Amino acid sequence: MNPEKLELLITREMPFGKYKGRIIADLPGPYLNWFAREGFPKGELGGLLALMQEIDHNGLSDLLEPLRKKHNRPAPKH
Repeated sequence: MNPEKLELLITREMPFGKYKGRIIADLPGPYLNWFAREGFPKGELGGLLALMQEIDHNGLSDLLEPLRKKHNRPAPKH
């Protein structure tokens, strides 16, 4: 796993759709799973969404906590 990509999950916003403006790391699992079924967008965004879906699907979201603290981005409340 590339540390720079993990940082992008915490800093990059979703550029379109229902969750436009939301940090990629904060996208809900069902939305990420929808992309996994229907197809991720091309390019860097698709790669980031696929990475976040894998992290979420495997219950590894806690790995992002140190980066959230570094960037002052608390996890969303569910």
